[in-house]
Amino acid sequence: MSRRLDADIVVIGAGMVGAAVALALARQGYAVQLLDAAPPPVSPGTELDLRVVALAPSSARLLATLGVWPLAERERVAAYRAMHVWDAASGAALDFDAGLLDAQCLGWIVENRLLQWVLWQALLQAGVVLRSATQAVGHAVDTDGARVDLADGDSLRARLLLAADGRDSPLRQAAGIGVRGRDYGQRAVVAHLRSARPHAHTAWQRFLPGGPLALLPLADGRVSLVWSLPEAEAARMLALDEEDFAQAVGVASDFRLGPLQLRSTRAAFALRLALAERFDAPRLALLGDAAHAVHPLAGQGVNLGLRDVQELCDLLGAARRAGRDPGAATLLARYARRRRSSDARDAYSFDALARLFALQAAPVVAARGLGMRALQVMPALKRKLAQHAMGWPA
Repeated sequence: MSRRLDADIVVIGAGMVGAAVALALARQGYAVQLLDAAPPPVSPGTELDLRVVALAPSSARLLATLGVWPLAERERVAAYRAMHVWDAASGAALDFDAGLLDAQCLGWIVENRLLQWVLWQALLQAGVVLRSATQAVGHAVDTDGARVDLADGDSLRARLLLAADGRDSPLRQAAGIGVRGRDYGQRAVVAHLRSARPHAHTAWQRFLPGGPLALLPLADGRVSLVWSLPEAEAARMLALDEEDFAQAVGVASDFRLGPLQLRSTRAAFALRLALAERFDAPRLALLGDAAHAVHPLAGQGVNLGLRDVQELCDLLGAARRAGRDPGAATLLARYARRRRSSDARDAYSFDALARLFALQAAPVVAARGLGMRALQVMPALKRKLAQHAMGWPA
């Protein structure tokens, strides 16, 4: 293997997590190349992206340190100040409010495409070498470097490879890292709707026998639907005409926001729990969905990925200041140990919630309702739960 280095660090995957870690490391002084199999992101335009994320304050804080959060805020960002969660079977409900934490909001609903666009613009200015429509197909390592092989026959050599290439990460598979988890047999149906009543800057979520339904506030007054359904039912919902679809969403949401009108196309995405058995290999670290894919019921997927970014960049920043090898096994093991423990706890907690609310036996429903009603009147515990979701220290 040639000893020539093309970069200090090569990042594979230019989604939000991959783009954020590439930008953060470039700002620390590392020479970074970013590869992605897809074309470059396009301008978000005037129509809102169907796919949105619920950004926690910890994620917004990281993006602010990278200089991109103000750019997103000037576009189409919707703060949500409250969350109302209720169980269709038991009738029990939980309310979370920013006032509980003396905060202005619990988080923000932001379009995927918008965040990817502002990150890409920052990457262009930060000196990161960007290679789009480039597929990584394998890699090899030695004592002082790693080589990533590309589908076009080219290769790149760096001290460290970072895999942020999604739930089916080819680089993770090439490294022989296994995955634990399960297929939910569900699809998340997404769309934007106009509601008769204002969304009140509130995230609304109802647990139904087939899966949770969320109506999330958008900046233009509409709501974003994320409805987890069994695959056959999801297909049926996508096949309904617009009026019948909006009526079905209204019934499922108990018409909390009044009658609804569909105001976008519709799409559906398969749901699966996937947790990598380890987050590191020689001169390789996993981040984001390459390391963990979780159920969307808590809206925490991208936040977990950005916490991976923060942890890894803290360690790599200290390594650079000390003149240490960023691909050192001890450093990567420290990152993997810290993040896998935290991510596994969250992933299995979300999975347990999905399992719990899927159970419809009368004793379980009664116990679930009792627990929710007890939590509703326990502000200290609700505060701890909200702090964790927001990425704050408890």
